[in-house]
Amino acid sequence: MSKAHRGSGIRSEANHGRGKCGRCGKDQIKCLYEQEIDGQKVKICKICKAALKNQAQKAAKEAKKNAPVEAPATEA
Repeated sequence: MSKAHRGSGIRSEANHGRGKCGRCGKDQIKCLYEQEIDGQKVKICKICKAALKNQAQKAAKEAKKNAPVEAPATEA
């Protein structure tokens, strides 16, 4: 499995990938993940990326749960 977000993969980044998270605002945290938020691409931390992914999964689960169920077609 790739390890692009640690070690030698982030040495070429400015300040070794550390900065201010575009979502939660924490300082001096690794911001390695690009995410589109409100139409802008921002770099966010690992915790915020996981939170966004979990929100999307919950929304998809709720949409699937609330979707109308079609009755099977009966043959006449």
